[in-house]
Amino acid sequence: MENETERTITREQENSDYLSVIIKRNDHSVRHPDDILELATLVGVEQHERPAFSLFLSSFSAGLILGFAGMCVALTTQIYSGLEEFQLQRLALALVYPLGFIVSIISGTQLFTEHTATALYPVLDGRVKVRSLLTLWSIVLIGNLCGTFCSSVLLFLSDSMIQAGEGFIEISHELLSYSISEVFIGAILAGWLMAQAGWLVLAAPSTVGQILCIYIITFIIGYGGLPHSIAGASEIFSGLFHSKVPDFWRSAFFVITAASGNLLGGTLFVGVLNYAHIKKTQ
Repeated sequence: MENETERTITREQENSDYLSVIIKRNDHSVRHPDDILELATLVGVEQHERPAFSLFLSSFSAGLILGFAGMCVALTTQIYSGLEEFQLQRLALALVYPLGFIVSIISGTQLFTEHTATALYPVLDGRVKVRSLLTLWSIVLIGNLCGTFCSSVLLFLSDSMIQAGEGFIEISHELLSYSISEVFIGAILAGWLMAQAGWLVLAAPSTVGQILCIYIITFIIGYGGLPHSIAGASEIFSGLFHSKVPDFWRSAFFVITAASGNLLGGTLFVGVLNYAHIKKTQ
């Protein structure tokens, strides 16, 4: 077959020679890249076959959870607000930034940037149509943004207890200070890293390993100040609620630009490259 690799042929031979059984065990072995790609493709097919409403609810839940990432960053920002130690402040933010991502991804909810590449693999493998891919991306992105908006409302209503309003204003002001081109390029890098996190989660043999992979990847994103469309939307929405002079147009452009960059980075630098070097060149 056109897309068969040596590992694919070996796996098919194993399936024909041996009886498949289901066992519970702790597998600490390193997985072959072709097996990871096959698993990612199967996960992608499952996403495409999932009912639209179920997919929306899962992505809505992911957006709600990711609001806590924005809350952690906003609270930490207030600790170092006004200080000149920029790198110290960025490091502190990066340390708490991954917390919402870990909860969201490990709980199995649909996060747009994590699944940009995963949803692409079945299309590249000829198992689903491009139309299904565009529909899936749209549902997950809309669900994530609706979830982050609702979480921002809840955080705003409970700000007398959380007291993160000043932090949200400072974060949103910083995000909106960048030009469209700067946001787009930075979002490509963030999308690249987040899609790689999705790949590493499938490759990691244990939950602890998965958590560590997510933390490392999102720590890099936070430390670099790279725009993540969903976490950034949570911070932007909360900033709009707390700001006395909200900038709706720049906020909308930021979210759209960040989502576009994340999508390009995840699909091109992870989805296409992984599929090409495993399926086409082995």
